[in-house]
Amino acid sequence: MTTTVDCADVAGLAGTDLGFTEWLEVTQDRVNLFADATDDHQWIHVDPERAAEGPFGGPIAHGFLSLSLTVKFWSELFDVTGVTTKVNYGLDKVRFVSPVKVGARVRGGAVIAEVTEVRGGFQFAVDQTIEIEGADKPAVVARGLYRFYA
Repeated sequence: MTTTVDCADVAGLAGTDLGFTEWLEVTQDRVNLFADATDDHQWIHVDPERAAEGPFGGPIAHGFLSLSLTVKFWSELFDVTGVTTKVNYGLDKVRFVSPVKVGARVRGGAVIAEVTEVRGGFQFAVDQTIEIEGADKPAVVARGLYRFYA
């Protein structure tokens, strides 16, 4: 469920736990499209037969594909009204904790760690987690930086 707030009310949101998104299946088609977009066609991602004999027992998503889902999940969890522009400003401390096997389902969680005023708007530092359904460890933990301008 999306938490929506007006830009006049964002200053006190530090510490807000936004919960988790719905699950999303990571398909081989998604992995192949990411491989094409990034020119990263390593066999552990795009060759299911060879990957079945590899270290993960099947193809896995690129770490950066898993990381890129933080943007999708963040926008599903949080929105600000009364702004004209929303940008991804950067990342702090990213870790790829566990590989995401093709066919696995993942979801995103977010906690707003900090809200700071920047010229013309606000910056959010968001502690984000990509969980793998049924796994003990997450796929990704990262701090995303997002800016919303009035």
